[in-house]
Amino acid sequence: MRLSLTCMVALAAVAAAVPSRRSNMIMHEKRAADPIDWVMSRKLEAEAVLPMRFGLTQNNLHKIEEMLMSVSHPASPSYGKHFSPEDVVETFKPSAETIGAVTGWLVESGIAKERLRLSASKGWIEVNATTAEVEDLIAAEYYVYTHPSGAQQIGCHSYSVPEHVREHIDLIQPTVHFLHRVPRRDEIQKRSLGKFGKLEADIHGGPKTNGKKVTITPSLEHCDEMITLDCLRALYSIDYTPQATDRNTFGILELTPQAFLQSDLDMFFGNFSPSQVGTSPILVSIDGGVAQTTDQGFDFNGESDLDLEYAFGLTNPQPILLLQAGDLVEGASFNNWLDAVDGSFCTFEGGDDPTQDGIYPDPLPGGFKGPESCGIIKPPFVVSASYGSDEGGTTRAYAARQCAEYGKLGMLGTTVLYSSGDNGVAGNGGVCLNAQGQPSRRGTRFSPDFPATCPFVTAVGATQVNPGSTVNDPEGACEQVIFSGGGFSNFFSLPDYQATAVTSFLTNHPPPFTSAQFNNSGAVRAFPDISANGANYVVAVAGEFVLVFGTSCSAPVVGSMITLINDARLAAGKGPVGFINPALYSDAFADSFHDITTGGNQGCGTPGFTSTEGWDPVTGLGTPNFTTLLSHFLELP
Repeated sequence: MRLSLTCMVALAAVAAAVPSRRSNMIMHEKRAADPIDWVMSRKLEAEAVLPMRFGLTQNNLHKIEEMLMSVSHPASPSYGKHFSPEDVVETFKPSAETIGAVTGWLVESGIAKERLRLSASKGWIEVNATTAEVEDLIAAEYYVYTHPSGAQQIGCHSYSVPEHVREHIDLIQPTVHFLHRVPRRDEIQKRSLGKFGKLEADIHGGPKTNGKKVTITPSLEHCDEMITLDCLRALYSIDYTPQATDRNTFGILELTPQAFLQSDLDMFFGNFSPSQVGTSPILVSIDGGVAQTTDQGFDFNGESDLDLEYAFGLTNPQPILLLQAGDLVEGASFNNWLDAVDGSFCTFEGGDDPTQDGIYPDPLPGGFKGPESCGIIKPPFVVSASYGSDEGGTTRAYAARQCAEYGKLGMLGTTVLYSSGDNGVAGNGGVCLNAQGQPSRRGTRFSPDFPATCPFVTAVGATQVNPGSTVNDPEGACEQVIFSGGGFSNFFSLPDYQATAVTSFLTNHPPPFTSAQFNNSGAVRAFPDISANGANYVVAVAGEFVLVFGTSCSAPVVGSMITLINDARLAAGKGPVGFINPALYSDAFADSFHDITTGGNQGCGTPGFTSTEGWDPVTGLGTPNFTTLLSHFLELP
């Protein structure tokens, strides 16, 4: 990236004298505990170069919920009148004072102005600096951490900034946030083999299987044992043929090395949707994303095959955008796809976090050498993501920055859906939190999922057709192979749209747990929002039919239903629904769900929460009745 003359002049103008950086240094962020299984092995070499990024404080972030509700709440006179990208960037860009304060500090600290890069929207200042320079600048000590797998990461325990610039900085990267990387050939090999890396260590996703192979063509009589497209249509009253596919958009997020196999799609279509044989998604390659076919099997193809087979089948003939993020070396995270659908996010929100997101171009051997994928497509009207991470494994600043971006996508008219997790009230791998809120194998405190806890996404839980039941009987919370993720955030406050439902649950059905196990203040975001079936899906994977379980199943099914609703609205001359939570929780939509009142989401050595009448932290509001949901959304302007 070349620093423009305008930026140079701006940076030079603010390089006036400021208070000494060596006085009044205040700790800005601190890591309370090192990640599980990582061992601090040595100091990072003083000459190692770090890609430092200083995230500047944005303006008007307190307006996000108000602005989002103005175009999302069914009672708002501005419902559906979504904002333009220009409106969003102009509203939230940092102030000139903030840019000046941080730039002045860096220049006064000895970093030549020619080395600084100011992002186009002025939200991020970047500089490549040696470890020695950075440690002196922010009063930190960088170490190399080693995992038993051999992978290595870098980080510091804490860092500080001068008191006079603290209010102008959201966060600095890389610092206290895992995962950091030390590029090494042996680590690269491990990543390319999928043994350990960003996808496995930082983000949990992917459906589960019980290993059973399917050898018969299922029917509605067997939906308690095998879920198919027809089972889902019967369960949720889905009977709609798209009419506006040329104007509608539906995106499915996949993180490399997860990839679909065309032969699997055709095998599924041949059995359950013959007219779609040969249908492929439209590949949107994000930061070198590739639908790789070298590594095959359930661990590599299960997620993508599941998502695409059911999304295509339920929305036929809607084209689907495959948001394939990350190359085979670096991998990717949530922020990488946000980059691709909104160019301002690459810079405005402070840029990617090299500790948790792939940074491109990728300097590692075999990595993607092209430019970072910023704003390569318009945000799809619906994006379904069957991945997640533990809220307790990320920092508040990182989570808040990303959550704000989901809110902005909602302002633009995009529905963002995330699966709620497959470990009940526990985190990835069944790990819970200790009393200090840190992931611990001995922890007993519930560990909520992120981004599901972000109040600006729709979190989707999982249900099941109970054994021996039919599609005409009430479903229960999923308790086969997986347990629907649900609970209460430790980061995000309770959004207004959800307040009545959550308060009712805590008042009328108080859980048998104390504040030592979950945030029972009644003042925090609760999840999931809604659910759909997540058990016994028949999926063609690596040349055979297997049974698949998880909220990974639920999210694309709900995404498909919202895509059909958008189609009907577009055909009627209206716009997409965008952020749907305020409508879902409103009284007018109360008859749009099948209430789930049986089952729980055990974890952390407890039975977890229990499904009950109304909203609950196992299955949310329940499962959709598509016909009713469609009718209500069509009534809105």
